[in-house]
Amino acid sequence: MSETHLFLFGGSPPFNKKLGEIFSGLAGNSSARIAILFLERTGWQEYMPAYTKVLNKHGISNYVYFTLSKNPTDDQLYQLENCTGIIICGGDTELYQNYIVETPVGDIIRNRFYEGVPVAGFSAGALVSCEHCVISPENTAQQQLYLNGLGLISDCVISVHFTEYEEEKNLIEAISKLQVTGYGIDENSGLYVRSGQLIESEGSELHIYE
Repeated sequence: MSETHLFLFGGSPPFNKKLGEIFSGLAGNSSARIAILFLERTGWQEYMPAYTKVLNKHGISNYVYFTLSKNPTDDQLYQLENCTGIIICGGDTELYQNYIVETPVGDIIRNRFYEGVPVAGFSAGALVSCEHCVISPENTAQQQLYLNGLGLISDCVISVHFTEYEEEKNLIEAISKLQVTGYGIDENSGLYVRSGQLIESEGSELHIYE
């Protein structure tokens, strides 16, 4: 099995400078083909440069924009299978979980990930990347949700928008319930996990609970 490369961000894009450089290099820089998975909404085209602007500085110009739905097309799945980097955007975490986890899309992401293709998740995209996709009461019907994630990282749970949404209590509850390590990631911050090991974080201080 190849080394794996996972990038988790606590809020909206762009990539942090150093993490964007690492992701770009792993994806192939100028020869990269990046799949960006997102929920379609009005004006989405204008928002995509936020995800790509740091990567563009490293020669990346080939992007596949993958609108998530219950019924992805054969062409979409083919494009995803042939990408060299994957970005899962932010938005409604429950919809991302529904459209990705335990679907053909999720199967392809996991296969490519374990073949060494770097995967980056922003906010909701970060939450669904983990084995335990824990959604804060801030974004649900006043109760914390525990859903299955993609399982690209295990033995931990993460909280996004950590300081901004005052998520410490919710993260402590989750790690107590699941008996795993917890990472609180602030907005404008991210971390890089290689083969299951935390290698680097960038932005504000990473909040670790054990």
